Amino acid sequence: MVRQKTLEPKLGRQDWIKTGLAVLAESGVEAVRVEPIAKRMNVTKGSFYWHFKDRNDLLDAILAEWVQIDTSRIIEQVNQTDAEPKTKLLRLFELAIADDGLILGLSDGRIENAIRAWATNDTKVAAVLAQVDRQRLDYTKSLFVEIGFSEPESLTRARLAYYSLVGEFAIGVRTNQVDRLAEIRLQHTILTTFIHE
Repeated sequence: MVRQKTLEPKLGRQDWIKTGLAVLAESGVEAVRVEPIAKRMNVTKGSFYWHFKDRNDLLDAILAEWVQIDTSRIIEQVNQTDAEPKTKLLRLFELAIADDGLILGLSDGRIENAIRAWATNDTKVAAVLAQVDRQRLDYTKSLFVEIGFSEPESLTRARLAYYSLVGEFAIGVRTNQVDRLAEIRLQHTILTTFIHE
């Protein structure tokens, strides 16, 4: 009887990026190296060069993927929500806590933290991170403006929401998703309540 060789699915560029993101989240940017990632993926190091010029090309792709997953895609999803601004803002909050590392099955801020740590030693990454922070804050502020808050108040409320989330990831708060969603909904209620003098 002749044994048939089972064909393994071909790994593409996206598989390398996904694995690179996982390594980044687990061990930081210094651990994102071609040979260990190839071993982890059970492929030869040579297959890497079908998809990337070098390690820097992979790192650029990982950074771009993070921006797409944790910023651009979230904003697109909120924009596609056919609802009033207050509901869109709640959707933004929910996606922000659920989406960090969604591609890896993580929602604990490890990718966000790894990117921020990487940015402390890489000016290019720091510039991308600054742009992402600005885009996220501007978008959140715009929803508060649509709800009816003044520009300065909208900016303050956006900062409270955003800095709270980034701080939570940095501290490493680990709550279950049900409790976290209840908390983010309460934060939403507090932040969207008009203050009467």
